[in-house]
Amino acid sequence: MLLGHRGSPNIARENTLPSFQAAMDAGLDGVELDVQRTFDGVLVVHHDFHLPDGRLIAALNAKEVEAAILPMNGRTPRLTDVLEWAKSVNAFVNVEIKSSGLSSDNRELETVKCIAATGMRSNVIVSSFNPASLARVRFADSGLETGLLYENRTEPKWLLENGWSAVLLGVKALHPYHADVTPELMRRAKKRGWKVNTWTVNDLEIAQDMIALGVNALIGNFPEVLLIAAGRTLKTHNSSLQNPS
Repeated sequence: MLLGHRGSPNIARENTLPSFQAAMDAGLDGVELDVQRTFDGVLVVHHDFHLPDGRLIAALNAKEVEAAILPMNGRTPRLTDVLEWAKSVNAFVNVEIKSSGLSSDNRELETVKCIAATGMRSNVIVSSFNPASLARVRFADSGLETGLLYENRTEPKWLLENGWSAVLLGVKALHPYHADVTPELMRRAKKRGWKVNTWTVNDLEIAQDMIALGVNALIGNFPEVLLIAAGRTLKTHNSSLQNPS
């Protein structure tokens, strides 16, 4: 499976509907996106906790967030609107819940409800770097597919040793940074029945290596890199082949 990392961010502002549509127009299977929660309880699609102008999303109401003009003339959409769009174009969606610490503002439960309300439950995987968030998602809907995001350069080694944190969380997939995907990891994942979905794969050679190792999904910024690596045809030609490091 090939997923656009926040859409196709070299074509349109990341985490916006035009960016997501560009990824699908290119021929990808779906998109990865990030979820934040506004002060008035609305789930919006945005990577950082703050808007580019420095305002904290959690301290703003939804109308204030939606009114903010982002780089590349982008606007922050609501999660409901993105999932409705995804349903209309049959796009798979990796919903990453952005959170930190053990406390919660209820964004996990609201995300689960939003996914169910839009009829996207079977076409979504929910991921997070925060184990507490994934535990809340599983408590709210034990059948919803979840993935543990991690990067060994930043996470404590004990947290990921032998994948025990993933076992305890009951996740269906591991979402490691591509540099952490090894033959040993793939063997362990196969034994445990986990999928391995890796990010952010922007280099053609790395993408080909990941496919050779047997990963289940590639998440990257450049649809053309993913498609060429997978031996698939680029449907649109909005950008030239890039091979960034």
